[in-house]
Amino acid sequence: MVLDTTVMVAALRSAAGASRQLLVAALEKRFELLLSVPLMIEYEAVLTRKEHLKAAGLQVADVVELLNAVAAIGEPVIPNFRWRPMLRDPNDDMVFEVALNGQADMLVTFNKSDFEQLSLWNLRIASPGEALRKLGASYEKK
Repeated sequence: MVLDTTVMVAALRSAAGASRQLLVAALEKRFELLLSVPLMIEYEAVLTRKEHLKAAGLQVADVVELLNAVAAIGEPVIPNFRWRPMLRDPNDDMVFEVALNGQADMLVTFNKSDFEQLSLWNLRIASPGEALRKLGASYEKK
C-alpha cells in the first residue's frame, strides 16, 4: 500500500480518522507500506508546514520522529522506471511511481479523481476509509 501525502497530513491532524488508523496499522506492520526517498522528502516537507504543526499540536522534532518510525517499517522502493509525466500534479506522479514500481495493491488518497486515469493498471485507488475496511476484511479472513 502507498499513502498519498494528503493521507499523512490527515493522520497527523485528526486522531479519530481513518487516516490515523491506517498510519497506526502501518506502524504495527499490519500491511506493507511502500516508500521511496522522494516520497519521504515530500512527507517531511508537507508535514512540517506551520499550519499542519499548529493544527496537530506538534513540533518539527515530533514529525521527524514519526517519519523515522515510518521509514523503519516501510518497504523501500527504488523506482527502476519513471512514469512521468502521467498525471497533472508532479507529486502525484511520484506517488504513482512508488505504487507501480513497488507493485502495490492499493494507493490511498483523498484525491481519487486525480488518479482515475490510472485504471489501466491493476492498482486500486482508495480513500482512507475504503482502505481501512479492506484491511480489516483481509485480517478477518486469516
